[in-house]
Amino acid sequence: MKKNILIPVLALALVLCCVVGGSLAWLVDQTDPVKNTFTVGDINIDLTETTTDYKMVPGNTIAKDPTVTVEAASEASWLFVKITESANFDDFMTYAIADGWTALSGVDGVYYRQVPATTADTTFAVLKDDTVSVKDTVTKEQLSVLEADTYPTLTFQAYAVQSDNVATAADAWAKL
Repeated sequence: MKKNILIPVLALALVLCCVVGGSLAWLVDQTDPVKNTFTVGDINIDLTETTTDYKMVPGNTIAKDPTVTVEAASEASWLFVKITESANFDDFMTYAIADGWTALSGVDGVYYRQVPATTADTTFAVLKDDTVSVKDTVTKEQLSVLEADTYPTLTFQAYAVQSDNVATAADAWAKL
């Protein structure tokens, strides 16, 4: 007898579940996908100078304008300029570094500055007043013994290293 009652009760329960379950509405939602694209960061610099032909005359100031440009869309960086003087440069010439540059401790002729990320080209003069000076103590005799391979020279080279995850200028210079 229990079996006879159990089967119809189960059948009725199954029919009720199907009717009730089929008529229930579920609240659901979903988001649009969010796509993450990882692009490449970069630093681009340029070193330019408008003149490269100079004549030494004792006491004269000579226009000399090496300029470093950090190009648009560059990441924040440590910007360096390395100035290399010929062995006899100090016998004939002098110059001063433009404002904003700091001498890198322990490395002769290297100067640095921090540059934030940029959306436009940003330029930095290297020499104060864009000039070098011929010492007024230079004599005609000193000049007359110079030959093409012994003329005083001043060479500039620029470097940049990302500043993200690089704590100091010394650390950045070590990465070059």
